[in-house]
Amino acid sequence: MGRLSKGKTIPVLTVLSVIVAVWYVCVVWMNAQWEYDQAERAGTTIEFSQLVSNTMHQERPVLPAAHQVFAEMWETIVNKKITSKRSLVYHAWITLSATLLGFAIGTVLGILISVGIVHNRAMEKSVMPWVIASQTIPILAIAPMIIVVLNAIGISGLLPKALISTYLSFFPIVVGMVKGLRSPDQSQLDLMHTYSASATQTFWKLRWPSSMPYLFTSLKIAVAISLVGAIVGELPTGAVSGLGARLLAGSYYGQTIQIWSALFTAAILAATLVMLVGLAHTYVLKRMGQQPGGVA
Repeated sequence: MGRLSKGKTIPVLTVLSVIVAVWYVCVVWMNAQWEYDQAERAGTTIEFSQLVSNTMHQERPVLPAAHQVFAEMWETIVNKKITSKRSLVYHAWITLSATLLGFAIGTVLGILISVGIVHNRAMEKSVMPWVIASQTIPILAIAPMIIVVLNAIGISGLLPKALISTYLSFFPIVVGMVKGLRSPDQSQLDLMHTYSASATQTFWKLRWPSSMPYLFTSLKIAVAISLVGAIVGELPTGAVSGLGARLLAGSYYGQTIQIWSALFTAAILAATLVMLVGLAHTYVLKRMGQQPGGVA
C-alpha cells in the first residue's frame, strides 16, 4: 500500500473516481427532466430512488451513464464481427487508415519544410509566416472546401480525409523540427567547422541527431491531431463509415449513447497512437545513446 501511495496509482484512481462521481451526478441532473415530464403526463409522482434508477437506464438520455457507454462499446467492439457495419472496430479502422496516411504525409512535409527554413533565410522569411497563418483558419471551415474541390476533380475516398489530417499535423512538426535543428549551440557548430565538415555532414552528424527529441515530441501531438482531422473530414461528406460517420448517425437519430461510445473509441485510439510514438521515441533515443525525456 505504501508503494502505491508513493507512485501514480492512487492519484490517478482518485482523479478517475472523482470524474466518475461527477459524471453520475450530472446524469441524474440532466436526465431528470424527462422523468418528471413522464410522471406528470401519467399523473403520478416519482420518488428520488426511482428517479435515480430511471435516469441511469434511459434509452436516449441527454447524458448517458458510464455503464451505458461501456456496454455499447462492449457490444459494438467485442460482440460484433469486425466486418459488420455496426462494429466500432470496422469504423475505427476506416478512420485510422486516413489518420495514418495523413500523418505520414504531414510528417514528411513538415520535416522538408523545416529543413528548408533552417537552411534558407529567404524561405524562413517567406514560408514560416504562411505556415503559422495556415493554422488560424478553422478546420471546420476549410474541410468542406477541400472535400468539394477534390470531389470535383474526381478524387474521393481516403485521400481527401488524409489531406485534412495532413493540414493539421504538419504544423507541430515544422515548429518542433525548426527548434530541434537549431538546438546545437555555436560551440558545437564551430567544432564541426574545425573538422572541415560540409553542410550535409553537419546536418546528418549534428543537427539531425539533436532534433530527434523535438521530432518525437511533435509527432505525439501530430498523430493525435491527425485523428481529429480524419474524423472532421468524415463529417461534411455524409460518410457512412468511420468514427465521424458514427457521430453523424448518432446525432441524426438522437442516439447519444452511440455518440459517446464513438468518442471514447476515438480517445482510446488516439491514446494508443501516442503511446506507440512514445515507444518509438524511447527506442530510437536509446539506440542513439540519448536519454528519453521531454524537451522545453
